[in-house]
Amino acid sequence: MKANFKFSKLLIISILTLLTSNFSVLTSLYAEEKAVSLEEVVVTATRLEEPVREVASSVTVITEKEIESKKAKMVYEVLKDIPGLDVPQSGGSGRLTNIFIRGAKSEHTLVMIDGIEMNDPLSPDRSYDFANLSVDNIERIEIIRGPQSTLYGSDAIGGVINIITKKGEGKPKFFASFEGGRYDTFSEAAGFSGGTQWFNYSFGISHLNTTGFSAAHEKYGNTEKDSNENTSFSSRVGFTPSDYLNIDLIVRYIDAETNIDQGGGEGADDPNFIFDSKQLFLKTLGSLLLFNGLWEQKLGFSYSKHDRDYLDDKDTQRPFDSSKAFFDGRMWKVDWQHYLYLHKTNTVTFGVEYEEERGESEYSWVSAWGPGKSVFPEKSANIKGAYIQDKISLNESFFATLGIRVDDHSRFGSEITYRIAPAYLIKNTGTKIKATYGTGYKAPSLYQLYAPATAWGPIGNENLKPEKSKGWDVGIEQYFFKERVKLGTAYFWNDFKDLIDFDWAKGYINIAKARTKGVEIFASVCPIEDLTIGASYTYTDTEDKETKERLLRRPLHKGSLNINYRFLKKGIANLDVIYVGKRDDLVPYERGEVDDYTLINLSTSYNISKNIQLFGRVENLLDREYEDVWGYGTARFSLFGGIKVSL
Repeated sequence: MKANFKFSKLLIISILTLLTSNFSVLTSLYAEEKAVSLEEVVVTATRLEEPVREVASSVTVITEKEIESKKAKMVYEVLKDIPGLDVPQSGGSGRLTNIFIRGAKSEHTLVMIDGIEMNDPLSPDRSYDFANLSVDNIERIEIIRGPQSTLYGSDAIGGVINIITKKGEGKPKFFASFEGGRYDTFSEAAGFSGGTQWFNYSFGISHLNTTGFSAAHEKYGNTEKDSNENTSFSSRVGFTPSDYLNIDLIVRYIDAETNIDQGGGEGADDPNFIFDSKQLFLKTLGSLLLFNGLWEQKLGFSYSKHDRDYLDDKDTQRPFDSSKAFFDGRMWKVDWQHYLYLHKTNTVTFGVEYEEERGESEYSWVSAWGPGKSVFPEKSANIKGAYIQDKISLNESFFATLGIRVDDHSRFGSEITYRIAPAYLIKNTGTKIKATYGTGYKAPSLYQLYAPATAWGPIGNENLKPEKSKGWDVGIEQYFFKERVKLGTAYFWNDFKDLIDFDWAKGYINIAKARTKGVEIFASVCPIEDLTIGASYTYTDTEDKETKERLLRRPLHKGSLNINYRFLKKGIANLDVIYVGKRDDLVPYERGEVDDYTLINLSTSYNISKNIQLFGRVENLLDREYEDVWGYGTARFSLFGGIKVSL
């Protein structure tokens, strides 16, 4: 394992050295290139569309082109090599998949799709499980690291992941694709899109079915395969009745059924434990421009619904035990945003929001000691919020945003958060110096507040306080040769207090304090038009201030290398190397260490004609046996292939 770490570290350092020491070679290459790079833009950082080079936040944009080149099926697959993100998965396809941003908890990441909050109101910590979120109909994914509560309220302590779906345009287009591979995996997808000056549409549907492998790792004696089936639908329809008015309707629906086990490690196999998940996300959004474009308004209504059902019948391993449960969470949100384009140097953004969440659940069981039932009657909470932000741009060199927000929770009263984010761009040298400082807070979930007590002790606690955080970062980015070479690093620090933890004797309580700090480094180079090389490294030092121990499942070291090559003008080859360092976990019920690992994934596609593309991918090329989460299985060497038809 030490060899793996040394190899990965050496690989990353070599790439960075190559980029910083051989500019004479690069200069000669770029002297022959006359293409001008397109400026990358981001929306999520300030709620305004602006070039990434003007943004002080640490931001990563994953484009549709990048998703397509990796031939990824699920969103979590394209997040694994992002700086500052850790993506532990408890088993294979369809099993719990968390996202940690800069060491913060998974529930500290706000996940949105076209502005719809995806976090589950009735999950214990109000986080979002990425296990069944497909890449269907996605145009780009924006990841903003660091506290974002000023613009996005509760749940955004650690950062924001915003998924933006495709907007149809031009003549009608249609595609269908089919793929098969290891673990009896078959997937099909289709979509069509188009648009005119007044109307646009984009639809996508996909189906995935896999026999899979044991969710509880086979090396502990678990042999029963755990399957996953997923059907997803996505649509976006827009109307533009005039140059000043636009209306969008967005819908996404996910229906997944997954066989799961009792946990990880020895004796966790369960041949008939079924988890059924249904998710619905809906949004209507109207945009209006007034006074010759000086004042823009956006009025939106969104609705999300999460239905989770668990069924575990008796079997030969557990002849006396059975259980069933359902968890239903719903959320409504109305938001009214305003943009005042006062001057090219000054834009003011302000808005008001109202959000209400509701949830209920029931769990019943039969055992050798008799039947039992735990009922969570419907509970609700609401938050009213108002925010204002001023963006300043001076001489196309100095950029800053200053924002403040007030949230009023139906149970906890008012909370104020604020954020400042300046950046200075030295145009002559292509250097950006940036910094951010922000505060954040997260209200307890409905489950943490109201979950009923059981025979083993209390769970919910109505006396909980919101979690709070302070975070800052400072960094520098360097651009060369019309941004064909990009280098960057950032140092970050986050303090959390009143963190909610579970105590077996007391239920949920505010006891934990934590600190995370670290360094992110990235580099990318495009030496020729058809070749892009990128590398990143993240050092994340975490500490539970109560126990003085590291936070679970956060590796100290993480690195990645990506090479993307377009060949013969018809083909694309993509190589990903991902290194995840050692991390602490519960092994099985006390603290232990999980080994590091290095994964190599390869994908390729080739257009044999204008309308037909053949593609393939290899996951875990070196056939490594490893664990993301202690006791849970992971895929070995896996080969997949398919065909895509476009009209």
